[in-house]
Amino acid sequence: MDLARIRSGAIDMLPDEQEAELRRGMSRQETRDPYIVGWDGDDDPENPFNWPSWKKWTITILVALVTFNVAFGSSAFTAGMPDIEVEFGASNTVITLGVTFYLLGFAFGPLLYAPLSEIYGRKPIAIYPWIIFMAFQIGCALSHNTATLLVSRLIAGFAGASPITNAGATLGDMFVPAERGTPMSFYTIAPFMGPVFGPIVGGFVSEYVSWRWTFWIVLIMSGVMFIGQLLCPETYGRTLLARKAARLRKETGNMNLHAAHEIGQASQWEVIKNNISRPVVMLCTEPIVFLFALYCAIIYAILYMDFIAYPIVYQEERGWSAGIGGLPFLGVGIGMWIGIATSGHQTTIYIRLTKQRNKGIYPEARLPYAIAGAIAIPIGIFWFGWTSIRSVHWIVSILSGIPFGFGMCTVYICSFAYLVDAYLMYAASSLAANSLLRSIFGACFPLFARQMYENLEPKWASTLVGGIAALAAPIPLLFYKYGESIRMRSVRLPETSKV
Repeated sequence: MDLARIRSGAIDMLPDEQEAELRRGMSRQETRDPYIVGWDGDDDPENPFNWPSWKKWTITILVALVTFNVAFGSSAFTAGMPDIEVEFGASNTVITLGVTFYLLGFAFGPLLYAPLSEIYGRKPIAIYPWIIFMAFQIGCALSHNTATLLVSRLIAGFAGASPITNAGATLGDMFVPAERGTPMSFYTIAPFMGPVFGPIVGGFVSEYVSWRWTFWIVLIMSGVMFIGQLLCPETYGRTLLARKAARLRKETGNMNLHAAHEIGQASQWEVIKNNISRPVVMLCTEPIVFLFALYCAIIYAILYMDFIAYPIVYQEERGWSAGIGGLPFLGVGIGMWIGIATSGHQTTIYIRLTKQRNKGIYPEARLPYAIAGAIAIPIGIFWFGWTSIRSVHWIVSILSGIPFGFGMCTVYICSFAYLVDAYLMYAASSLAANSLLRSIFGACFPLFARQMYENLEPKWASTLVGGIAALAAPIPLLFYKYGESIRMRSVRLPETSKV
């Protein structure tokens, strides 16, 4: 891995050790050329890696809250769907498109925002789409027909994809690999807790105020987050070095001063084109990327199907109000917190297995907890389906969300880490491919969830869904056992990950 490849624009997203070393090493390697602007030594306070812990953690909390805000907006809408159907005189399937369009924005937004953040920095790509996101929350709240509501949801989803795209990269800008585990685990729960709390808050808001206030609540939260983002500094090392070079050119009058990556860098159009096309190509040609994307997409789709299934079970069959009917999602939330709590043990297992192998990078060491999570997911789904009948006490079915939430959280944490370890400089593209397929599945499955749960009844519908999850469950085990040999045959993986 050398700096010439950075200058040529060949690197998509540097992973962990390579990224940290190059960013720290900029001061040591680049200053050999007097016209290259680098960091002023390893303790340069302008280098995000050297920022004080309180500053890094303030940004981490902000990033997590912004991501929670966007994810919350995806599902809070579902609590008011019955009232929207009545007011607009539309069918349930048509109003469910509000979820579908929002998630389609999630699917395609990252393909644009990721390369733009590499060109212009994290902060502008966080702020400007966020203004659009807030504006179309107003559009949703004030809509008086189905078309306005659905178009506003689509644009809001596309604009809101920005923090989901760049939040992880922002943490990578500040924390070296040895420090990154805890903040990444803290951030990981945000995009999953958001959809869980959406129906809970949205249910009470719709019941006691109006469905329109589900969007006003999101707007109020977004306004607070917007102030935080305005105050948040830029974190991307390349952008900060480019600004430093520009400042020095102005102060010294020496027009030859540039940051290393500005020399011979690819055109902006080439960066955007490569970042848009590469995830799609990898999804179609890399079995590791495709199968993990497919598995994560199935789990994500099941989560969004729950936003249809839970109201049927608890509100329509048990007669609970919209507000109380959202509380069963707390079971899923508890399971997610348990999954996050195991992240330290996951790291311990990873280190132990890697040392035992003693042969360089070992991505498959990330997968043991994913295997456990893959088993827990169908257990939770079957449990929910077969205890959702009215003759069984409601607490039994609510507790089924714990293994589902735990399984979903651990599978996502482990699979994302596995893709990063396996694909190194193509990690961003592999994760973008995962996000693309995951969001498409999450967008489409709710469209037929109501018909399925009404025609088959929750017990048999959940049995079908659990069966699909059980069929996909061996995927982490497959790659734990055979992932290394599959990686050896890949033409996309760098040689360093085939060691």
